[in-house]
Amino acid sequence: MDAAKDAAMDAPCPPPRAPSRPREVTPPNACDTHCHVFGPADRFPYAADRSYTPPDAPLAQYLHLLATLGCARGVLVQGSAHGRDNSAMLDALELEREPKRLRGVAVADETTPAEVLRRWHALGVRGLRFNHFFRGGQLHYRGGVPLEAARGLAPVMRELGWHLQLWIDVKDLPDTIPILRAIGLPVVIDHMGRTDAAAGVEAPGFQSLLKLLGAGGCWVKLSGAHRVSRAAPDYPDARALHEALVKENPEQLVWGSDWPHPRMEDAMPDAGHLLDLFNAWTPGAALRRRILADNAARLYDFPR
Repeated sequence: MDAAKDAAMDAPCPPPRAPSRPREVTPPNACDTHCHVFGPADRFPYAADRSYTPPDAPLAQYLHLLATLGCARGVLVQGSAHGRDNSAMLDALELEREPKRLRGVAVADETTPAEVLRRWHALGVRGLRFNHFFRGGQLHYRGGVPLEAARGLAPVMRELGWHLQLWIDVKDLPDTIPILRAIGLPVVIDHMGRTDAAAGVEAPGFQSLLKLLGAGGCWVKLSGAHRVSRAAPDYPDARALHEALVKENPEQLVWGSDWPHPRMEDAMPDAGHLLDLFNAWTPGAALRRRILADNAARLYDFPR
């Protein structure tokens, strides 16, 4: 491992900001569909080969976030800092089984036995995350599972009704769509496709995402304004991306805060303000309720 990689792991990510309360009342059964729990490291160590070292973000702190946002439900996504050890996330799901307010998106490869996936399903896992996010021809995050592994996992995922969550820069989406169609699972795209907001909605990759969403070929998370834009704290250039996705197909959109915002390269966002931006950019209370609550219940198999 070279010195730059060592430095990336040793320099801890900053802790998240204390979330503010959203200005608007959050609708019943709203769900934050993209958060992570990390550590505590003395109980759930971080992977030796990782791209970043997050702050400890345990279950109690996460539940405080949900309470502050007014979200009755949440989805925990396995972060790459824990590599392929899902223990921290699964422990959180186990502790919150009653009431069943949490769901999970895990990571697994072809060596994971089907009976293990079925056990995870009983805890609340409803999908697997795959890494297809490249920089300089290399996967940008170590510890994730490449998309190719989904081929071998697809039969059990289909049996369980799970989806494939994809971490991708949509500049690579046109070449990836045939792979996704061959795998044949529902697809959820992270963070508005992790496009560059400065490139605008006409960027070819983002247009590919709009076309796929419009045809019902994927779901998209209206999350990560702070990752696609560098114009903190209001991310005005991300608004056009958000509005284009809402216009294209609001039936297959969900929202997430991305708390505790690991590996931020710019200003640390406030999760409450991110929800305020969602409310400001999404016209009408009924549409906001659909995306925050109804769509999330359908995608993650919550009681409706």
